[in-house]
Amino acid sequence: MSTGKPVSPETTADRELVITRVFSAPRELVWKVWTDPAHVVRWWGPRGHSTTIREHDVRPGGVWRYVMHGPNGVDYDNRIRYKEVVAPERLVYHHDADRDDDDDHSFDVTVTFHTRGEQTEVVMRTLFRSAAVRDQIAQFATDGANSTFERLGELLADLPVEFVITRSFDAPRELVYRAFTEAERLAQWWGPRGFTMRVQQLDLRPGGTCHYSLRATDGREMWARFTYLEIDPPGRVVFINAFADAAGNAPVRPPFPDPWPSEILNTMTLTEKDGKTTVTLRGVPHNATAVERATFLAGHSSLQGGFGSAFDELAAHLARS
Repeated sequence: MSTGKPVSPETTADRELVITRVFSAPRELVWKVWTDPAHVVRWWGPRGHSTTIREHDVRPGGVWRYVMHGPNGVDYDNRIRYKEVVAPERLVYHHDADRDDDDDHSFDVTVTFHTRGEQTEVVMRTLFRSAAVRDQIAQFATDGANSTFERLGELLADLPVEFVITRSFDAPRELVYRAFTEAERLAQWWGPRGFTMRVQQLDLRPGGTCHYSLRATDGREMWARFTYLEIDPPGRVVFINAFADAAGNAPVRPPFPDPWPSEILNTMTLTEKDGKTTVTLRGVPHNATAVERATFLAGHSSLQGGFGSAFDELAAHLARS
């Protein structure tokens, strides 16, 4: 695959940037998180950025197109064209700005995955068009890669305690998305059976919050707050759910004695096929101690029951809509 006009005569070493990172996870898992789009959107890009995938085909000749959303509100189009895919050992691809004109800042990447005992060493070699281009963006590229790899390491650490629940609903994706993002609809199903939700305030935007209460039949009331991190309608919402007080301050300690995490980072994705929508919710403790993470892991069965009953209510709400 041609990368455009010939490169300048510098040596490969002059044009190359090499970054190495070791992750505490087996190679097969690192490969899966690197190549599965459901995981990729959770870590790809420097901290503060998010990714929307337009096309994702990891095979020789396949193309991955995505948009990187910067914290400054600017969107960046990207295209990766795969040359080699050898699972779980090696990826070789060409990266550009997803346009047909010549791109001086396009580059070639080789990523290799090496087993190091119970860990995995990842080596990313980036070959730029010229030494001048490498020198121009080396610091930016290094900082971006290090931040991205930090996010990958955090995700790999979270996966052993991650709670995942999936449910299919007989309703279009837009309606299911509205049921989660509109206060009047959300109040009709969110929370375990036996609790009534009251939405105090909902501000659906990155950085916005949803402050709400859950009241039990015996009058007990708990307050909580969503903080929205990413909004990609109608397919994805990332938010932190934290215990709060009646004034909306969060996080506060949970209102029960077990060392439960005060904050849970949730990623909700919605996919539609043949008029039905599949919702997948992934939750991991946020800013939690080792004891709190262990308590969360031990509580997966309780979470399954709580979200299962909530999704039953969601199905009933959708049937009425």
